[in-house]
Amino acid sequence: MQRYFLTTAPSGTTFKLSAEVQHHFMTVLRGKLGSQAEFVFPDRQTIVVAEVIAIEGEQTTMLIQSSQTSSVELPVETILVLALSKGDKPDWVVQKATELGVHQVIFVETAWSVVHWTDKVDKKLTRLKKIAQGAAEQSHRLQVPSLSYVARLTDLKLPAHSVRVVAWEEEAKQGEQQRLTQVLQRLTAGDTFVGLIGPEGGLAPAEITFLQEAVGFIPVGLGPRILRAETAPLYLMSALSYALELQGRLVN
Repeated sequence: MQRYFLTTAPSGTTFKLSAEVQHHFMTVLRGKLGSQAEFVFPDRQTIVVAEVIAIEGEQTTMLIQSSQTSSVELPVETILVLALSKGDKPDWVVQKATELGVHQVIFVETAWSVVHWTDKVDKKLTRLKKIAQGAAEQSHRLQVPSLSYVARLTDLKLPAHSVRVVAWEEEAKQGEQQRLTQVLQRLTAGDTFVGLIGPEGGLAPAEITFLQEAVGFIPVGLGPRILRAETAPLYLMSALSYALELQGRLVN
């Protein structure tokens, strides 16, 4: 069943679809009288199933049929910090990371970034936010990840006491395979986990030093192979889910 996010909670048992949801549900998916969909309230906890009961031109009225609960969010608040990458890689990573449960994505320019958003930040984030919402609806999330941009690593503002790791290819080259596992095993429900991924050319040595000494990041390897910039964040998200959810350690 299709899921949508409401920006305003219904005041009663009926509500009208917004223009965007109207277009997707009624035009693209060919909704009709009796069609049903799931709707997440702005509190990001309440989920209802509603049915089309009236269609008047471009306006559709829905009737709430039932409510339900769902436990699909990662048990730790998860933030990805991603160096800017080329082409449509940010689109792809945002979509897949949303499906894997990320709560926040911060894009940042680094010393060896070959891409510079400069005057394109608003346009880029607007596009990426639409991708994130679509992915959250498709994967039946309760939350749509927040997205933001900072111009340099020194501008990062992260939650205090968060657990922070940075993927570093030199760790993989040296055969380091245990540190990430150790970090994930220390996480408890309610923690905030931050994973930073560099650009295609990697992070500069000075940046690694800064992240370790000034910001408290722990360098980790992501297995024995060198991963692409768009693959590494998804590896990290999958490892997080496996360690906390599939193994049954932490479940919402």
